[in-house]
Order: sequence, then structure tokens, then C-alpha cells
Amino acid sequence: MAHWPTGRRTERADTIVRRHPGRAALASLVMAALMTATVSACGTALRDLGPLPPRFSGPPLPADTVVSEMTSALAAEGVTVTRQPSGAPGRCTEQLSGRHAPATVDSALKAAFARARSDYGWQAGPDLGSGTLTLTKGNWTVLASFPAPEPAQGIQAMVVMSLTCLDAGGSTPTPTLAPTPGP
Repeated sequence: MAHWPTGRRTERADTIVRRHPGRAALASLVMAALMTATVSACGTALRDLGPLPPRFSGPPLPADTVVSEMTSALAAEGVTVTRQPSGAPGRCTEQLSGRHAPATVDSALKAAFARARSDYGWQAGPDLGSGTLTLTKGNWTVLASFPAPEPAQGIQAMVVMSLTCLDAGGSTPTPTLAPTPGP
């Protein structure tokens, strides 16, 4: 069995050994402080807040009602649009499109959205930037972007409005299948 020489080397070994527990204790204190800070900072974010609120209140609005309200609001401001086919059965989207004079299209769209809020109870939707207008009502969101600033000479500006619903309940008819005869 090997023995450590006595003298100065033993003192140095004792000093090194004594320093490590001090560093370990300091590291333990630092880790404990970090864990405490993390738990108290994240603890409130992880608590159970219960079920999520409904995405919309009231009964789902039918697509025909939504299209009628938006078409009327646009027509009152001089913008004539037509309803485009939704494309896919069971999908909860509609599209309105038309043309308007380029000089007044931006102000007409803003006025039509204001009219939809005041006359039909639509609410301002999420802010998607300066070139986009949004409205929400029940389970529907309406989105319109301002057309290009200057269309070609003599061509009216294109107006496109997208209507999307959160829940298809009652908004679009779903095809029913006839029962098949049994064997």
C-alpha cells in the first residue's frame, strides 16, 4: 500500500481537497437559486386555468346570412360583388369578388367595413397590417386586402373578400347519403 509522503505535499493535498467541497457547496447554492427562480417564474405559466373559452359565442351563422350582410354593406358604398362558388363541399369558406374605381376603392372598402360594424354588428378583427381589413362575427372572419395602388389605365381595381368560418355547423349544407340496402 502506498503512503503519501509527509510534509509539504500532504498540506498541499489537504488544501486541494478542502477547496473542492467549498466549490461544490457554492455550485450547489447557485443551482438551488437557479432552480428556485425557474420554478417560481414558470410555475404560474403551468398552472391549470380550466377549459378554454368558446371560440365564438351564440349559434353558428349560416353562410347565406354572412354573404348577404357583406354584399349589402359593400353595395351601400357602391362596390358590387358576386359570390364565388366555395369550391369544396363541406368547406366553410366563401369568396366575394368584383371591380370598383381605383381612385375610391380603398375608401369604399373602409366605409363598407364600418357599415358592417354599425348596421350588422360585426366586430373589428385581428390586425394583419395596414393593407388588410378584417371583421369577425360569431363563427365567421372576413378578410379583404386593398388592391394594387395603380391598375393599368382604364381597368377597374379588383375587390376580393374572403369569408371563413371556424365551425361548419349550420353554415354549409353537407351531403347526405342514401342508406344502402342490406344483404
